[in-house]
Amino acid sequence: MTRYLTPWRISLLCLITVYTDGFVPNSSAIHVLSFLTAGLFPLDPADKQWEKHYLSSIAELEEVLSGHESSVPGRTIWDLFLKKLWSLDSLDALEWFFSNHLPTLLTKTREQLLQDRDNGLAPEPDGMRLSRSSPLGAFVRRAYLEYTRLQFHDSVKLWSGFVKYRLPTYHVYARRNPSDSHDPVDINLFDQGLDSTSYLSRVVYGNIDDEERDEGVVGVKDAERLVEFQVGELQRLGGRVPDEMRAQLKRIMTSESSVPVLMYYLEYLDAWRAGDYTSAFDNLHRYFDYTMHNNQDRSAYQFALLNLAIIQADFECFNEAISAVQEAVAIARESHDMNCLNFCMSWLYHFGKAFPEQMREVQNSGMLGNEKEGLAFLKAKSKETDMWSLMSTTLLSEAKLEMQQGESLASIVESFVRASHVNVTKNLSTPTGAYMVLQSAMYARIGATHLAWLNTEIFRECYTEGHPFDDYVKITFRNCQILAQKGNYKEAFARMNNVEPERLRAMKYNNAWTYYSGLLQLKRQICRDDKVAVEHILSQLQAVQLIDFDLRLLLAFHTIEFTIRQGDHGRALRMVEQAAHSMQPENFDVHSQIKLLCLKARILEKSGHPERGFSLAMRAASIALRSKVLFDLWEAICTLAAVLLSLHEFGATAELIESIMPQVLESDDSALIARAYSLLVDANMGIAGELWARLGKESIPMRKEYVNRAIGYIDSAYDSYEEIEDILGQTEMMAKKATVMHITGDPVLANDYAAKYLDLRRRRGTEN
Repeated sequence: MTRYLTPWRISLLCLITVYTDGFVPNSSAIHVLSFLTAGLFPLDPADKQWEKHYLSSIAELEEVLSGHESSVPGRTIWDLFLKKLWSLDSLDALEWFFSNHLPTLLTKTREQLLQDRDNGLAPEPDGMRLSRSSPLGAFVRRAYLEYTRLQFHDSVKLWSGFVKYRLPTYHVYARRNPSDSHDPVDINLFDQGLDSTSYLSRVVYGNIDDEERDEGVVGVKDAERLVEFQVGELQRLGGRVPDEMRAQLKRIMTSESSVPVLMYYLEYLDAWRAGDYTSAFDNLHRYFDYTMHNNQDRSAYQFALLNLAIIQADFECFNEAISAVQEAVAIARESHDMNCLNFCMSWLYHFGKAFPEQMREVQNSGMLGNEKEGLAFLKAKSKETDMWSLMSTTLLSEAKLEMQQGESLASIVESFVRASHVNVTKNLSTPTGAYMVLQSAMYARIGATHLAWLNTEIFRECYTEGHPFDDYVKITFRNCQILAQKGNYKEAFARMNNVEPERLRAMKYNNAWTYYSGLLQLKRQICRDDKVAVEHILSQLQAVQLIDFDLRLLLAFHTIEFTIRQGDHGRALRMVEQAAHSMQPENFDVHSQIKLLCLKARILEKSGHPERGFSLAMRAASIALRSKVLFDLWEAICTLAAVLLSLHEFGATAELIESIMPQVLESDDSALIARAYSLLVDANMGIAGELWARLGKESIPMRKEYVNRAIGYIDSAYDSYEEIEDILGQTEMMAKKATVMHITGDPVLANDYAAKYLDLRRRRGTEN
């Protein structure tokens, strides 16, 4: 493997020669020049045709050139290119091409012109020459310089690789140029009357008919660029190296040349994503050990420590991670490396949010200050150093912190707008996924479920490719969560199962996908009241260790809901207290606080202590109203209405629920809608009962009106429960309807609904 020159680059030099000879007409010049520059410059990370640029075959050249006519009548540019390609008929011809012909393609320097004049040489005839500073001129100059540096055995390898590289075009060349045809390997063999099957040919060139690619096809520079490209992709998207790319890299790196140092960093990233701590740790040390030998890379020491902290934290070695990042911060401050310092401070902030207990010592030392001070520092420093991606991430972190603390909705929206402005003006695409995930959560909190759904759909349709896999998995789950709360389980599970396996090869993403899928299944089985399935799924989910505290809390909410439905109120109350104690100031969320207050009030109401639940429900509603968490406000009001219902305040219950019913319907949450309708049923039946007790037979017309309302609400509640497959809710509605029919004097319908009630109880699989 040569350092720079490859058969592909020799073919580009031949094409440049055809261009400078004037055989490319003006109509095709732009196309040819575009192709040349695409092969000379580094790949754009968004370009997926990496193989055509790094490991190109002669077929790519034929595809590009065969459709363009040349200045020679009856000949295409491809024909003239082949003629030039096959004019290099021996190693001696290749030597002459590089040593004598390439310099003539360039304009002469002023010193060369003066030297020619002093020597009495006449000026050369006018012709197309390449400027020495142009892209093509710089490429020709470098190719000439690299060839002069080659050892003899390297030039022989380059020639052998070139012979094998152009071999597929021999029959086309021989058919178009029968007078110039010769042996496809070497003209010297042709002059000696030998062919490619002769013993001498096999000694020099090996098995020329072997279809396997030779190592000379790729140079060291190509291998380095290819590894750099893959490292950039893994850092930008996450995930692991694709199997196809892994095979190409393995073939390239097992050649006789030395392995690029960056290959160890690529192996580190791949092993880290795969969950292989030993290999990741080993490759990280190898990479930075090699880079530290280069004096120019001494500054990499603090970045080595930062990478070490990241990997230690991912594998739950928290003390080692904190020690490493503290040393990285100290060295970055000492060396005034603001980029590394900003990255370290950002990582420390997010680490503190995920593991507040582990950060107590660091926070007590005053390194970070409070959360707002840390975010203000990151915003200021990222702007000073033009780290716009960090600026966008910090603004999103600020918006998330304001959402969690229940601050002004206007300031939250302002942070989103500022982050969006940075993304658009600085052309940042990577933070788009995190932006849309957080914005969807904000819309859901204020009760605009349709906007939350629209955000997830926009990402799935427009931003799936070229964005971090982590964001893709999160948004897919959020999308399926909205489908599930409307009862569309089939489509939700289909979308989760349609996630490509390639995106889940990293252990972190696979665990997240498993956890998300399990949460959706758990919610469905809780609604179905399948105790065996729920306990089985719970045991599996509790075994998955996720860093995200919000997801752990969501599992706790589902577990508490299941326990309440089973009637074990004492255990449910203990679980609520345990979840409340697990919340720290660093991971406090006003949504979780309201949810826990509502759950505790529900438990107290169901266990016969509605007076104690009243203050909790009022507190939850007050916090939700002040924080503008409107979805939680509707849930808190429903909880308050249930408490009032237990206190026989039927009129107040009906007024409360009817006042919020339009907003509840807009939330697209079938469980909340069904619960609100069920409360209206009980409230209207309670009012009818009070009228009968107070007025007797005189209340029959008014009583009938309230009963009819209750019947309509029963049907609406039953439909909503049926959408989410809530068997317990359906049985409750059938029991209520059978009771109402019995009270109204319709025994036939009462018996029908009682039969449906018994059928639903059998479907539950338990007799209560």
